[in-house]
Amino acid sequence: MADDAGLETPLCSEQFGSGEARGCRAAADGSLQWEGFPDSVSPDYLPYQLWDSVQAFASSLSGSLATQAVLLGIGVGNAKATVSAATATWLVKDSTGMLGRIVFAWWKGSKLDCNAKQWRLFADILNDVAMFLEIMAPVYPICFTMTVSTSNLAKCIVSVAGGATRAALTVHQARRNNMADVSAKDSSQETLVNLAGLLVSLLMLPLVSGCPGFSLGCFFFLTALHIYANYRAVRALVMETLNEGRLRLVLKHYLQRGEVLDPTAANRMEPLWTGFWPAPSLSLGVPLHRLVSSVFELQQLVEGHQESYLLCWDQSQNQVQVVLNQKAGPKTILRAATHGLMLGALQGDGPLPAELEELRNRVRAGPKKESWVVVKETHEVLDMLFPKFLKGLQDAGWKTEKHQLEVDEWRATWLLSPEKKVL
Repeated sequence: MADDAGLETPLCSEQFGSGEARGCRAAADGSLQWEGFPDSVSPDYLPYQLWDSVQAFASSLSGSLATQAVLLGIGVGNAKATVSAATATWLVKDSTGMLGRIVFAWWKGSKLDCNAKQWRLFADILNDVAMFLEIMAPVYPICFTMTVSTSNLAKCIVSVAGGATRAALTVHQARRNNMADVSAKDSSQETLVNLAGLLVSLLMLPLVSGCPGFSLGCFFFLTALHIYANYRAVRALVMETLNEGRLRLVLKHYLQRGEVLDPTAANRMEPLWTGFWPAPSLSLGVPLHRLVSSVFELQQLVEGHQESYLLCWDQSQNQVQVVLNQKAGPKTILRAATHGLMLGALQGDGPLPAELEELRNRVRAGPKKESWVVVKETHEVLDMLFPKFLKGLQDAGWKTEKHQLEVDEWRATWLLSPEKKVL
């Protein structure tokens, strides 16, 4: 309570000239935290915004080349082109994009928070693909409508994925309940960059309009710059919450070396080019009816589970499905995910703690153990390992009170032993 009071009550304040005063509060670790930049945002804010500005500038110039090509294909400057034909093409293009926006939001909307960095990069690369289609559309007039419709479909997917992940990154970067302020400044910065891109485009377009080869060369150069700047921007982000990819990296390092990676090291190692459609090796929040169809199967599944989740492991496919109890909180979900990934480690290579190494040897030797027996035994190992692992996460700077694990909405209740623990 004393720390909360210290955060609420300003210790001192300062102002420059007649400008607005800013206060200073005491942090929990005894340091001073001033209102406003840089203390109001995450440490990765500045490098991310610098590279984000570069990519936005390159994208603005590429967009100008693509717009010129689309207008040329529609018939601007062509005396034989009709208004009705151009309008029909535009309507087909827009309606295709609207349908794509709805379908994509329904299909992947719940996954964008979990892998915000990967989807952010995916959206920008897809935007480059869309602009390339627009530039190539006038080359094949017979396929022009289909090409620009496909391009607009991709751009609408970019709009959904890019907007949603931008919001998720704003939540990460705003550290003083200042999401609106960070979002407004980000929007203003993007507007300024686009304005600079517009001015440069006015000078660039007359130079390339008469030379398709030079125009295409400029587009490829700007696209390469755009992708590189996007990669550097996303790589600069340091997320302190755990998704499946980061948890997998941290757990693997912990099991092999007994150390917990800090957020900076784990984010540096996190893959950015994969993870859009991963194999469902870990499914959290699955419906109970998917796993059991008889009383015997239910009893077998419940046996050995003293936590508020049930875990089913398919050894042949190395697939883990987890049923969550109504009372399961963030730490329970984190333990369930850790449990599932630890089972996967039994089928991998590399050193493991003595308890797990012994269990892996017994699983591999002789006749194959039934999965529910292995799950029961790993519960006992996890009872010893997880509290140390959880404390290690907190000491390393991870935020364990929330997570970015992909969790479905199904919840269940079942009869448990009286020793059941709820985290």
